[in-house]
Amino acid sequence: MLTIILNLLEVAAWSGIAALGFGILFNIPKGVIPTVFILGFTAGLIKFSLIHFNVHIVLATFIAVFFVGIICMPVAHKIHHPPVVFCIPPTIPMIPGYFAYETVLSVMNFIFMEDNQAKRVELIDAIFTNGFTMIFILISIAAGISLPMLLLRKNTVKKIEN
Repeated sequence: MLTIILNLLEVAAWSGIAALGFGILFNIPKGVIPTVFILGFTAGLIKFSLIHFNVHIVLATFIAVFFVGIICMPVAHKIHHPPVVFCIPPTIPMIPGYFAYETVLSVMNFIFMEDNQAKRVELIDAIFTNGFTMIFILISIAAGISLPMLLLRKNTVKKIEN
């Protein structure tokens, strides 16, 4: 149990570091660096905790990004910076690079390398499985960021805090 918790904290710390790296790459103000790290850490902790409890990666990603989207609005108001500064860097590490890589690799193997018919059927399955997982993760990221901003924009953040 302790090793599971330590592994989740380690992955969450790396998510926070990745969010921090993307924030620095996008030249965020120095005063918001700790906040971006904490949001990235928390989003990674939520995502990988849910995955550990057998929640599908698409839903886990959506919940984690939705959390970031909800939290970034009041935080942005409190720290006096645009919400984009807080919501984009923590979500970039959640982009499904592994699934994109596996999709492209399967396509390349299918087109250029494989002559065995049974192996080609496996590659088609891998193309569709990884490709659709990648697409749905990207959709969940877009929806998870957009929905809170659209929902919270109707009421100002000042009214939410009171």
